[in-house]
Amino acid sequence: MSDALLPLSVFVPLLAGVCVFLSGGGARSPVALSGVLLSLAISLLLVMAVGSQGTLDHALAGWEPPLGIRLHADGLAALMILLTAVVGALVSLHAVGQFAGKSEIANRFWTLWLLLWGSLNALFLSADLFNVYVTLELVTLAAIPLVLLAGSRQSVSASLNYLLLALFGSLLYLGGVALIYGMTGTLDLQLIGERLPAGGWPVGVATALIVAGLLVKAAIVPFHFWLPPAHGGAPAPVSALLSALVVKAAVYLLLRLWAGPLQLPLSAPWVAQLLGALGAAAIILGSIQAMRQPRLKLVVAYSTVAQLGYILLFFPLAVASAWQGAVYHGLAHGVAKAALFLAAGNMLYHLGHDRVAELRGMGRPLALSLGAFAIASVSIMGLPPSGGFIAKWLLLQSALEQGLWWIVATVLVGGLLAAGYVFRVMRYAFMEAHAGPSVDRAPTPAQPLMVWSALTLAVLSIVLGFTARPLLTLLGEIPLGGG
Repeated sequence: MSDALLPLSVFVPLLAGVCVFLSGGGARSPVALSGVLLSLAISLLLVMAVGSQGTLDHALAGWEPPLGIRLHADGLAALMILLTAVVGALVSLHAVGQFAGKSEIANRFWTLWLLLWGSLNALFLSADLFNVYVTLELVTLAAIPLVLLAGSRQSVSASLNYLLLALFGSLLYLGGVALIYGMTGTLDLQLIGERLPAGGWPVGVATALIVAGLLVKAAIVPFHFWLPPAHGGAPAPVSALLSALVVKAAVYLLLRLWAGPLQLPLSAPWVAQLLGALGAAAIILGSIQAMRQPRLKLVVAYSTVAQLGYILLFFPLAVASAWQGAVYHGLAHGVAKAALFLAAGNMLYHLGHDRVAELRGMGRPLALSLGAFAIASVSIMGLPPSGGFIAKWLLLQSALEQGLWWIVATVLVGGLLAAGYVFRVMRYAFMEAHAGPSVDRAPTPAQPLMVWSALTLAVLSIVLGFTARPLLTLLGEIPLGGG
């Protein structure tokens, strides 16, 4: 009966989101909180079931492929489900404090967030290309209104850019899916892997369309320009969810398709090198942009652009240790980046602004939030004993074994640049204030839930450095064949 957890992990948060919308609950809505707790429990049970049984499969309504819809959970999907559950639960606690006294905004947040949670789980568990497309669209349609919760003109502009780029990415992806269906007569990932021709221009064109669509949705350089305004202008819980989970979904699909039906075309030397080069460009350019930003949330947003690049370094490496490093980086970055955005949101909540140069004198009043920011940054910089260190060490080890020195240099330079933008923030925060702290209004201390949720996520980013063995055991070998 463990396979029943797969549809439950999708439909429970979706149903909870609908119930919240109908009930009109506020920040502490019992319906919303019950939905979060139940979804968290189901996700954890699913992860434990995969850990004990290896893989789980469920055919919805009993209809097997190619006619029916198959849900599939392996180690990779289980880790993404786990990331969504842990980050989602703690961001939900932050949202309780963030939206206290704002019942209308809280109702919209909970409705959209629970719908997004269910859509993400559906994406991670989908075992055919068209359902992946459907779930990608559901994720986009839930994420864009979340950006609009900020209610500013800038958020409207950012949401519009996000929508247009997301639709463009979807169009590219759908074109590739249509070509693959024409060649194989099926959309099931496992059956595609068995029927897809080994070469030829139709396969190349289909692969190019799918990869390009996913790169746009993941905001990989040069398609990254929509991400910083959208993530930097959204409320802190929304920014955390977008950076930790939403953009990660598209990169997850790249890894999933490499390990399944598109392994041969994506492993072609020039394709793998191109993806690796885009990852390296993202690391360098994103980090340099982060060092130049005047606002703290924009620093963290450009850091997301940079950190996503590390996952793409897997493609030119394409060995087991690089696979583990790429996936573990996704976990470590998700937890740390959520902590960074929540901590930055706490500072914005307290001061009324997040201008980096005007954080002077905040070392004492914002000690816990700055502590969360500093602890999470250890993982972003890739320093021991964090999860980020484990991930980058695995990537470095793979690059050294294969003599790919440009990847070694990229990882090391990326770590130094990350230290640059992190220490710039900390330097200003602990400088003496000239004439009292700079605020745009009377200081408003962050709610305890807001502070402790950020701090908990930051600590978890360090804990990931000590839990690599069981989590990488759960990940297992590269799941070639599409599952």
